[in-house]
Amino acid sequence: MFMASGEGLVTAQELAESLSLSVDTIWRYTREKRIPYVEIGKKQYRYNKREVLSALSGEALAKEGSAPYQVNKKLTYDDYAKLSEEPGFRYELIDGVLLREPSPSFHHQRVSRRLLRILEDYISKTDPKGEIFDAPLDLALTEHSVVQPDLLYLPGSRPAQNDPIDVVPELVVEVISPSTGRKDRVLKLNIYQAAGVLHYWIIDPEECFIEAYELRAGHYVSMVRADSGAFSHPGFPGLAFDIEMLFSRPG
Repeated sequence: MFMASGEGLVTAQELAESLSLSVDTIWRYTREKRIPYVEIGKKQYRYNKREVLSALSGEALAKEGSAPYQVNKKLTYDDYAKLSEEPGFRYELIDGVLLREPSPSFHHQRVSRRLLRILEDYISKTDPKGEIFDAPLDLALTEHSVVQPDLLYLPGSRPAQNDPIDVVPELVVEVISPSTGRKDRVLKLNIYQAAGVLHYWIIDPEECFIEAYELRAGHYVSMVRADSGAFSHPGFPGLAFDIEMLFSRPG
């Protein structure tokens, strides 16, 4: 049995609501043993939310000897800021859980750089005082969640004032890697949704598609999913670029 610890257990319904997933999805993950659980009776299960988040996102860790905290503590930005850098990896803090992921690939960076240039050109015309930032740059959305989006757009009406950035972006873009897909599609989507980020785009440089979400009544709705032709979005009038060119590789 894939066991969870006995502390802070919640029902499948409570877990589904906190992760913005369906109960059916939680049951499926349980059957497939993709998430830890405690079986309290026949087909009766309880879950530890932090352990489920760790299982869905990949590797969660506290680097031994690098900061004065313990693994079972819900971490804050202060804990995160005390970490020493580790070549080849980058860290993010989601709901108090420290996540470590390998540094992105060169093609990931190529696609991210191209989109950065496209958005910079667009924003310079539509919102001259707005700014586009790229990773690595800390975005502190809550006391326990500090992320490094690949790209983020702060409108001129909401400029960055502090480091880390504590302003809610208008747009966040994540260019996913094989190791970050689940984190970007589940954990970070929920973080951005809860924080009120109006637009969230997921870019897949391997499968070559763009998935654009928009916040409607507190929940993300898929507005555009495109893998060919020209990308356009009703929330960004006048923005258009060729998807094949964005994902193309040299040679």
